[in-house]
Amino acid sequence: MLSAEGEVVSWNAGAERFKGYTPDEIIGTHFSAFYTPEDRASGLPQRALHAARTTGKFEDEGWRVRKDGSLFWASVVIDPIFGADDVLLGYTKITRDITEKRRTLEALHASEERFRLLVQSVTDYAIYMLSPDGLITNWNEGARRIKRLDLAQVEGSHFSRFYTEEDKRKRMPEKALWAAEHEGRYETEGWRVRGDGATFWAHVVIDPVYDSARQLIGFAKITRDISERREAAITLERTREALAQSQKLEAIGKLTGGIAHDFNNLLSVICNGIDLMRATSAESVQHRKILDSMERAAQRGAALTGQLLAFARQQPLTLELLDLSQVIASFEAVLRRAIPSAATFVIRKAPIGKVRTDVSQFESALLNLVINSRDALPDGGAITLETRQVELGDNEVGQLPGGSYALVSVSDNGTGMPPEVAARALEPFFTTKPVGKGTGLGLSQVYGLMQQSGGHVMIASTPGQGTCMSLYFPAETGEGGVEPAASGLEKALIVDDQPDVLDMTVALFQSLGYEAIAANSGAEAIGLLAQHHDIKVLFTDVVMPDMNGVALAQAARQLLPHLNILLTSGYMGAALREQFGEGLAQFDLVTKPYRLADVAKRLRTFSA
Repeated sequence: MLSAEGEVVSWNAGAERFKGYTPDEIIGTHFSAFYTPEDRASGLPQRALHAARTTGKFEDEGWRVRKDGSLFWASVVIDPIFGADDVLLGYTKITRDITEKRRTLEALHASEERFRLLVQSVTDYAIYMLSPDGLITNWNEGARRIKRLDLAQVEGSHFSRFYTEEDKRKRMPEKALWAAEHEGRYETEGWRVRGDGATFWAHVVIDPVYDSARQLIGFAKITRDISERREAAITLERTREALAQSQKLEAIGKLTGGIAHDFNNLLSVICNGIDLMRATSAESVQHRKILDSMERAAQRGAALTGQLLAFARQQPLTLELLDLSQVIASFEAVLRRAIPSAATFVIRKAPIGKVRTDVSQFESALLNLVINSRDALPDGGAITLETRQVELGDNEVGQLPGGSYALVSVSDNGTGMPPEVAARALEPFFTTKPVGKGTGLGLSQVYGLMQQSGGHVMIASTPGQGTCMSLYFPAETGEGGVEPAASGLEKALIVDDQPDVLDMTVALFQSLGYEAIAANSGAEAIGLLAQHHDIKVLFTDVVMPDMNGVALAQAARQLLPHLNILLTSGYMGAALREQFGEGLAQFDLVTKPYRLADVAKRLRTFSA
């Protein structure tokens, strides 16, 4: 009990245990003795009594002081005592020591704060809470980054706003919450919508959240943007399919090439026999007709084996630097004659630069494609021949490296092909045409041409909608098909332990405008570098018996610090890194077999 002035007038055993004072020590002392100096200075004890007297009760929590000076966290209740005529007689004061409770709450608060900071600091995952009805109640930094919206823009709105219209029509958001609540977890992948309307491929997990009484109080939702991972997986699968198709056609090509060579030998005997028969026998009209028929059949057989060899990439091509737009223009009349009047033929030409290919084989391939489109239009339709230049990324089309390509496409709106037919269309002798209407070698010849030209043929077809055949040729730049890497006769040192490879590479560098010096070992190369300090480029094989190319490059760099160095090898980069370690990473590497354009492109970076 306190007097009306706040002095202690009674003291129980609990007060003695909490505060440490005996009744004799404390009765008559003002109760402010239990307050900290800071609270006394601020007038808190007086305000407490005033509040109790005027409002009927004072409640508070705060630090209080024991006799020994130690502090404890107290819960305090002060009630006024009034006598007759509302005369204030004093106060009752109840104090509880709740230090442990406060410490527990502080620890819980600290834990919650650490968890909040942890969740907020996560930027790769959108982590947020939903009410039982699916309304957004909080929002972390990852959610702001991935969804591109602040908490103020989403708080209280339904999480279905991030679903596509199609998924909302299917009631996917409601199904997700139902599954999370009744199955304990919901996990899926699918398209989601950002705040700016853009879509991304998301991995989503929704977990139900319950209180201590097992009542559902909401959902925890974690969303991850895995668009890049999905694109990488699609690219990998596309590459695997392209590789499998390439390996399949390669195997067929080897078999086909062998058969074609054997048939050429047989046809040579037949043709020579026909010539002998003409020279040694008296020809009647009937006899001459028979020989003529035999000769025509033998010539058709020779043409077929030529197409087989083109598919097998064993038909020697005359690779020339060609402007395909000009080739198409001069060949247009032939193409138009192949198309019936019921079909329309449109040519759309855009500048595509020059490519290296065989002009006669290209014309034959183009005619094959146009005839195939014509045959896919039994009731008439439209055929379009288009040329344009495109930029491709690595493996975007087949297994072609990234760069500039000249695209020639022939498309129609005809019958189209189902996927299983399109997958086999390039195989020799595969045809969907009736017997006698096609040999099945037209597209095989196109495939062989593109392989030998360093390009790729791509088929896009839909049954009932039509087919588009696309030919991708590596674009050449500069005079002679490749932009010269050097002006004047800069010196290049070529090193390879294989004489035939060395000779060919020397010729390649000479065609690029270099004065090429050859060495067939690392030791010989070091001697030449010591003699010729004006060598600008070192082009060396990596795997050589006496001194490997990495060691040679390092020694050459010490000898000529400003030397441009380009390594080459038939081994893949991973195998080389395992063998040569970090030393390999110091230099540029081009893998064998390389094309003229590959080397020229690397050399241009040295002079850039």
